[in-house]
Amino acid sequence: MGLYRQDGTRITKAAFPAAALDDLPVRVTEDVYVSEPYGRGDRQPEGSKRFLLYQAGTIVLRSAVDHLFTAATVASISPTKGPVAGGTTVTVTGAHLDGISAVTFGGAATTGLHVRSATELTVKTPPGAAGAVAVELVDDSGTVAKADGFTYEAPAGG
Repeated sequence: MGLYRQDGTRITKAAFPAAALDDLPVRVTEDVYVSEPYGRGDRQPEGSKRFLLYQAGTIVLRSAVDHLFTAATVASISPTKGPVAGGTTVTVTGAHLDGISAVTFGGAATTGLHVRSATELTVKTPPGAAGAVAVELVDDSGTVAKADGFTYEAPAGG
């Protein structure tokens, strides 16, 4: 699920259009839309529909806004091994991946982050030292890590 402005730009948690009234409620300062994929049921959506979630001026609890930004989860990483030189294209599957803004392998930033859907993204591994490393995904809800999610392999004979 993604949240969008009327012009179609994505809304991040930090930039949610709301102004604090006091500790808990906030007033939404511009219309906020939610998108939902639709398709034939073959896990390949033809597109998405947008629905008005909050109209400007609506007062909602901050906790309701926070609930809209669900933390990502990692179901699988494939492949799970690659060379220490990096450059391996890795596919991560899971849930709520559409808000991922960065991925690291053993603390090193990846390149080529491509969020394909809310359930899949791809990245290219950075160079790393031989051994297993954590794969960390960063989104508006924080960081989710898969310990020993990828193993760098030294070249044969090296």
